[in-house]
Amino acid sequence: MTVACRLYRDGYAAEGSLEPSGVSDVLQDPGTLVWLDISGPSEADVLMLREEFGFHELALEDSLHPHQRPKVDQYDRYFFLVAYGIQVVDGAAVEREMAAFVSERFLVTVRKDPALDLSEAVKRWDAHPDKVKEGGGFLLYVVLDEIVDGYFAAVDALEDLTEDVEEQILSAKVDRDATADIFRLKKELLGVRRAVAPLRDVLDVMQRRTIPVVTPDLEPYYRDVYDHVLRATDFIDNLRDIMSNALDAHLAAVSNRLNEVMKVLTSWAAIILVPTLIAGVYGMNFVHMPELRWRYGYAYAVGLMLLSGFALYRMFKRRRWL
Repeated sequence: MTVACRLYRDGYAAEGSLEPSGVSDVLQDPGTLVWLDISGPSEADVLMLREEFGFHELALEDSLHPHQRPKVDQYDRYFFLVAYGIQVVDGAAVEREMAAFVSERFLVTVRKDPALDLSEAVKRWDAHPDKVKEGGGFLLYVVLDEIVDGYFAAVDALEDLTEDVEEQILSAKVDRDATADIFRLKKELLGVRRAVAPLRDVLDVMQRRTIPVVTPDLEPYYRDVYDHVLRATDFIDNLRDIMSNALDAHLAAVSNRLNEVMKVLTSWAAIILVPTLIAGVYGMNFVHMPELRWRYGYAYAVGLMLLSGFALYRMFKRRRWL
């Protein structure tokens, strides 16, 4: 568990460290903006947030417990939202959950394990002090923009995996593991969509400026992030459609392969059936059988079996069953 706290005055980061216990005093000063970050929250952190900011107990509970749905809730002096960052590690999509409390004067981020990386967001804050003056809405925009940019990187990685599966399916040899790979990717894509799609509603509310922290100057920025989320969702849906089509193609290939095997088995069964029938007839050993005491009966029976088997083999070969 780590706690970081930064103070901004007139858009610039103030020198020195700020203790979380002193945030409530600093917020009394005009022109100040505070960013408080908690990675791996504990009950003590929740207590500190309640004392310093007066956050609602339900919002604090959601910030502590994982697996919350992406959402935005409005309270008297602030807004609470939940968002997920996505990163593909070893072919698996890893969700990085973040809860945030935002107002014009502060941004509090609560990152649950595995923690979302905010280092690039901090660099962008320091590079745009004129925008930091807009308040916590700009800090939140940069964080959300970094999260959404990560969606495209994750989608690109999943797209590479889907292309590999497609190559397996379209190859002449049917891979036994292809079905497992398809279902695994469909599961990963479903998990990613569950994390990404609800963020559309969150950003739709924010880019319409129904939330006061989104100032008129910030509205175009939030609209841009909203458009990016829509694009990412469309890409994910396209990949899911591709995987569904790949599964259908794979099942069709397996079915065709099974049909070919059945043709071969049926052909050989028919070839063996006729000689077996002939051998069965002459193996009945009835007393009054015309060919039973014939001198050339054995050669005749064997020749008839070979001839019938060869004729059937040629017929199935001509029809490409063998």
